[in-house]
This record gives sequence, C-alpha cells and structure tokens, in this order.
Amino acid sequence: MINNIRKDYQLKCLYKASLSRYFDNQIFDLVKKKRITFPVYLSAGQEYVASSVATFCEINKINPLLFGQHRCHSIYISFNGNLKNLVDEFFGKKTGCTFGMGGSLSIHSKKIKMFGHEGFMGSNVCLGVGAAFSIKKPVIIFIGDAAVEEDYVLSSLSWIAKNKLPILIVVEDNNFAITTSKAERRDWTVKDIGNSFKIESFDCKDDPLLVYQNLKNYKFKKPRIINVQTNRLYWHSGAGIDNHDVFDRLNVEIKKLGKLGRDINLLAKKKIESLFI
Repeated sequence: MINNIRKDYQLKCLYKASLSRYFDNQIFDLVKKKRITFPVYLSAGQEYVASSVATFCEINKINPLLFGQHRCHSIYISFNGNLKNLVDEFFGKKTGCTFGMGGSLSIHSKKIKMFGHEGFMGSNVCLGVGAAFSIKKPVIIFIGDAAVEEDYVLSSLSWIAKNKLPILIVVEDNNFAITTSKAERRDWTVKDIGNSFKIESFDCKDDPLLVYQNLKNYKFKKPRIINVQTNRLYWHSGAGIDNHDVFDRLNVEIKKLGKLGRDINLLAKKKIESLFI
C-alpha cells in the first residue's frame, strides 16, 4: 500500500475498532450492574476483524450484503450502522435498530444491508449463500471458528464453490467454542477445508495490514475465505473475563499510531460515552 493510503486505512480501522470497544465496554458495565439482563455477545478484542474488512470495503467502494454471527456489535458499528439506534436496541426501545426486539444477538439494519442472526450457529452462512445465489451481488458472511464445523456450513461451501458465488466468508477465529479450544475439537484448519473445495482461502492474524493484504485484489468475482486469528476479551456470553493477560490488538494499534492514534481513540470514547448519558 502507498504510505498515505496505508495510514488512512489504519486510522479508519482504529476509529471503527475504538467505537466498537467503547460500546462493548458500556454494555459490559450495564450487564454487571444488571441493567441489561438478556444474553449479550461482546465483540471486544475481536473488533479489528470487522473494522479491517469494513474499511477495505469503504476504500474500494464495495457495498455488500452483511450476514453477521451472534457476536455482531462490531460488524454493525464498523459498517456505519446508526449508533443511537444500537443503544436504543439494548434498552428495548422501538427506535432500536431491530425495533427493540433483537437485543444483542439479532442486530439488523436495512440501511447498511445487515441481516440479523437468529442464534442457530452457522445458519447465516446458508442465508448468505441463498442471497448471493439469488442476486449475484457481493455478500460478506461473518462466522466464528466453531460454526465452520457445522455440517450445513460445509455443504454450503460446496454450493458456493460450484456456483462461484460472490461471497467473502470471514471467520473470526478466537480459538474457542464457548470454552472448548480448536485443538480439542478438530485436526484441520479452515484454510485446509476451503482449499479442498477449491475456494481461495487465507489465514492471518487480526493485524489490519495483514487483513488488507489478503483482500487487496479481491473483486467479488468468486468466493474467498479469510480465517482471522483474534482474541476475545470477555466470556462467550455475559460480563466475565477468561484471561486478564490476553493479547489486545486495539492497544497495539493505538501504540503504533502514536499521538494521532491516542487522539482518535479518545474521540471514539467520547462519542460512545455521549450516547449513554
């Protein structure tokens, strides 16, 4: 990437990721205080996956249909979903992005073409495949590393490959299915499975520059899978912490960008905090 384009990309990724982090921090606090009592699935720690993909789409003027998984706050925020509507959703208001009925799990927005998830793990892959097969326009599907193991997801990959559908599958690989690690569940990788179906497949860490590197020539003319290794900060569901020493991509990227990074992070913090006053 040319230096000025690279810096612009990094700054946009940081702002989106910071918005997501501070939103989830607010929700985490409300859950602990029992002001929110329904299940929540926080993106904190993983937000650079969605922010990197969304920024890539913005730079390349790609306007895809989005099919998110249960851990979807960062997807909605990164693709410029209305923040006030998202806050209202968590308080059950009719002005919420899903009219106060979706909660944390089923974030939906016609404006950004994001379709809510109903909670059946990996089912968004089937829905996204149907949409791409029908309209032949770009579709991005976000799933977790455990969802790839579902039989209907694997059969969907076969259909995607056979029909060369314009689908990007983004696997947010945090290594866990609730509390069970990949090493305990399987002996294959997502890249192995994708390549076996003759789908271009890549694996990288959630460094935004690495994500861009694996997407830079992608024009949605055929399917692609990118497995992004990331880390969750909080439990699978609710307000708890697995490991206080977990690697935090957001903090690393703020340090890389110096004062400008700190200023952008602070700007995002203030914006989110103003919505919860």
